[in-house]
Amino acid sequence: MSFNRRDFIKSVPAMGAAFGLSNQAFSKNPESLAGDDRKIWVDLLYKISYPVLDAMSQGKLKTLMPVEVPEGAYGDRDTVTYLEAIGRLLAGLAPWLALEETNNQEKELQADLRKKAIQSIAHAVDPNSPDYINWTKGAQPLVDGAFLVHGIMRAPKQLWEPLDPETKARLIKELQAQKLAIKPYYSNWLLFGAMIDAFLFFVGEQGDLMRMDFAIKKHMEWYLGDGWYGDGPEFHLDYYNSYVIQPMLIQVLEIAAQKQNAYKSDLKLAKKRMVRYSRQLEMMISPEGTYPALGRSICYRSGAFQPLAEVAWKEMLPEEISNGQVRSALTAVYTRLFSAKDTFDQNGWLQLGLAGHQPGLAEPYISTGSLYLCSLGFLPLGLSENHAFWSDSAEYWTSKKIWSGENIKRDEALK
Repeated sequence: MSFNRRDFIKSVPAMGAAFGLSNQAFSKNPESLAGDDRKIWVDLLYKISYPVLDAMSQGKLKTLMPVEVPEGAYGDRDTVTYLEAIGRLLAGLAPWLALEETNNQEKELQADLRKKAIQSIAHAVDPNSPDYINWTKGAQPLVDGAFLVHGIMRAPKQLWEPLDPETKARLIKELQAQKLAIKPYYSNWLLFGAMIDAFLFFVGEQGDLMRMDFAIKKHMEWYLGDGWYGDGPEFHLDYYNSYVIQPMLIQVLEIAAQKQNAYKSDLKLAKKRMVRYSRQLEMMISPEGTYPALGRSICYRSGAFQPLAEVAWKEMLPEEISNGQVRSALTAVYTRLFSAKDTFDQNGWLQLGLAGHQPGLAEPYISTGSLYLCSLGFLPLGLSENHAFWSDSAEYWTSKKIWSGENIKRDEALK
């Protein structure tokens, strides 16, 4: 290889400073950062991904990944944390792995992770592998089986087609067993079950359209207005609309709409709501590149911005915000998040926390593997470096414009 990967990933936390990403530097000359952002994102995502995929591709994830849990953790998290790590990581990594138009250095990094991802999936479903993981014990595997198939559906040419027939058959068998073994809770969990059925349809197997329909109908019923869904019948002020609800609802609807035209109107409506919600996420980013640390699961870090990342990736940004300002805002957030002291341990594994190592912020259901949901914020890497998201000049984001005294158009609720 042309460089030492382990030295490379150890250097990434300092890259924000090296590229002049301090708030002071940005406020003086926002245009000076155009062109650096994509490298920062790629380097961060590679640093996040490499320890998981390098270990699991060799069948050593259970041996090498530390399992950090907070005080009062639920049960044995080491029975579920490994599927969390691989499933959540691939859900966000997939669009970049799917991109064909990349420069030489990106191609090298992509090729490395694509190969490791395929090998990792094979270990995950091979009963003879030391990294064969739990698919049916307890309820949690349903969650992360859904994240895994979300990733595969986002990059089928890279994460499904290259799998050998035996691995494909094993994965389908594990997912079908999951359907029978795990009953979803009456909340966003309905979407996890629906995602498994959507994936089965996606790969030419028999899914359950009625189970998908129930998840769709309940979430449409739980819609609260102005781009927000309840998590079940109740409202939770947190980022679960980002982590799960809006992106998975749209994925399920996309597959359902292929089976029956009647779902196309629901899909159109869900996309409109996610565009509005993504606008709100952008407005939550402070001039300093922080955001409200509220509600459950804030240790998922950049996963909180998945809908904003997805509408950018799918070229659906609301007209009020530009590619340049969204890229600049997210770069400011991600640089701040992942350069915080002790975000990674000495071997490059993520640690519990938001802005560093803060195990007190973790819920009892969170462990090391859970943290790789942060990859969901990196979806725009699925766009070419020549796309406007990456090539447009850097711009101030909404809160930075307002608090700099700029006169901009007021925000309005979704009607």
